[in-house]
Amino acid sequence: MLLIDQARKSIITPAMREVAAAEEVDERYLCAEIAAGRIIIPHNTRRSRCKAVGIGNGLATKINANIGTSNDCASLDEELEKLKVAVAAGADTIMDLSTGGDLDAIRKEILAQCPVPVGTVPIYQAAIEAVRAGKKIVAMTPDDIFRAIERHAEDGVDFITVHCGLTRHAAELVRSQGRLMDVVSRGGSFTVAWMLHNHKENPLYEHYDRLLDIAASCDMTLSLGDGLRPGCIADATDRGQIQELVTLGELARRALERGVQVMIEGPGHVPINQVETNIRLQKSLCNGAPFYVLGPLVTDAAPGYDHITSAIGGAIAAAAGADFLCYVTPSEHLRLPTIEDVREGVIAAKIAAHAADIAKGKKQALERDRSMAQCRKKMDWDGQIKASLDPKRARQLRESRPPSDSDVCTMCGEFCAIKVLSGEY
Repeated sequence: MLLIDQARKSIITPAMREVAAAEEVDERYLCAEIAAGRIIIPHNTRRSRCKAVGIGNGLATKINANIGTSNDCASLDEELEKLKVAVAAGADTIMDLSTGGDLDAIRKEILAQCPVPVGTVPIYQAAIEAVRAGKKIVAMTPDDIFRAIERHAEDGVDFITVHCGLTRHAAELVRSQGRLMDVVSRGGSFTVAWMLHNHKENPLYEHYDRLLDIAASCDMTLSLGDGLRPGCIADATDRGQIQELVTLGELARRALERGVQVMIEGPGHVPINQVETNIRLQKSLCNGAPFYVLGPLVTDAAPGYDHITSAIGGAIAAAAGADFLCYVTPSEHLRLPTIEDVREGVIAAKIAAHAADIAKGKKQALERDRSMAQCRKKMDWDGQIKASLDPKRARQLRESRPPSDSDVCTMCGEFCAIKVLSGEY
């Protein structure tokens, strides 16, 4: 029985109990929100046990880390190391975006070694296999796309990104409005190119019921992708983006009726003053479905530091109601991330999520900050490091310049404000 169907019958599953305990929320509340489509627990029934992760209304903000090969860098070992580093740093889910090497073997090994939910983008594989067969991407058939989806479902992928809401009408709105950067989503560009070449509607929209049947066969969650997300600040919140979002809201309703778990993907590059508006629009148009945002990045002008620009946008977005942050690394727009880039990206997203959870009044986040303040007042350095979001980094910095007085740090030394007022001087 699908998780949503069990929730509708008020059946509390082991996964629900695990999430409720971790989040410190009532099991009945969790069950009701799953039934309403406002919380998801991605887990493919064909996959062996993995950590139950709840995403959605009233839960802590979650973080996804993207990994995966490219044609230029196709080392499975390196991607598996990125997987381990990302999870150790706090990633709640992993997405395999591989486009180089043996895609089936890479995906299966990531699924085998990953202790948290795993997501993929099956249209990448359909497009790559068309090219490897000597054809153009636009020569893919709808059956090619659905066969790739079926393979990912059979392998046990917990959630997939599918660009179902990118219709011919939405693509025409992008053209007529005149975007600066057109389509920057890789899956979105494949879909638009296919529609333009074949003069047909998006197969994932036209044959959406077929997609729902595949997802329902193994309780695989659908992440309804934002193929028309803005790729620069100038294109944010335009007609094409909003039209796609309207369609995604309708598709989310149909998925819920079928018992298929679904979340909505969002922008992208968005100026600070439009971030909250984007979140409110999604929540209204999509009936409160979990919202999964890439960043958003609040400026285009910081290559090399886009983990910071995305953390700024992510904190604002999550505080406004976004449920799930896709990390961005320092390598965004520049290269395939290194292992260290992955770690930095996860930590930046973790900071954004934690800051948002404080704004949301999440008890665990508030208690962590209170613990940090208490340890600082007592000059308990081990306690401060333990309470930090990145204990490894905090300890490295503390030990790199040890003070002569172990109570203080080398910034203030004997003039430490806390020590002065503690009666030491």
